[in-house]
Amino acid sequence: MKNQQPQPSIYFLPTPIGNLGDVTLRTIEVLKVCDFIACEDTRHTKRLLNHLEISKPLFSLNAQSEERKIPEIIKRVKSGEILAVVSDAGMPAISDPGQRLIQTCLTEGVSYTVLPGASAVLTALVGSGFPSHHFLFGGFLPMKKGKKKSLLEVATVAEHTTLYFESPHRLLTALELLAEVAPEHPICVARELTKLYETYHRGAVSELVEYFTAHPPKGEIVLIVAPKNYQIPKSLK
Repeated sequence: MKNQQPQPSIYFLPTPIGNLGDVTLRTIEVLKVCDFIACEDTRHTKRLLNHLEISKPLFSLNAQSEERKIPEIIKRVKSGEILAVVSDAGMPAISDPGQRLIQTCLTEGVSYTVLPGASAVLTALVGSGFPSHHFLFGGFLPMKKGKKKSLLEVATVAEHTTLYFESPHRLLTALELLAEVAPEHPICVARELTKLYETYHRGAVSELVEYFTAHPPKGEIVLIVAPKNYQIPKSLK
């Protein structure tokens, strides 16, 4: 975007998943020239803007308010304003608000651009060391134990690597459910990606149940389930 100003439009911007130094130059350029920013949590986005020494009007846009606020956004963009859309971390619309706005842009004929950047899904996939040529991202695991167990069981017999987001206070439950169907299946728990205490825990399900029972997890977590018949090299454990 250097040496050219963005056209009136909507820009979906990736933001760091942990380390603020991962913000891209193009994201910074759009944040500097946009007229307003639609964000999941204004307090969270304000911290990023303060770090970048950028001041812009913030417009709250989350799962609860998206449908109600989209008409106002479209009206402002059609009048010539430039909008930047960000989630709390990573790429908007990936298990975060944004997809409904993109659908409205398509139906209303409003141009938009998606910038590449940080993604917890791809970071965890590559960092796990598991096969990455074919994978499935299933978003957040369901709250209900029955559905959660069914999805995890399917993942253990899949030909591809499977990734899920899970909260730290529900991780042990997910691992225990998985242990009921495939205790020796190889998995990886990626935690606090790009942050100071980033960790990757690899091993059989039963091993990680034992570990996280003794060490309750904290922070943002991605659960990665290896394809069937995959063996973790000893050097990766």
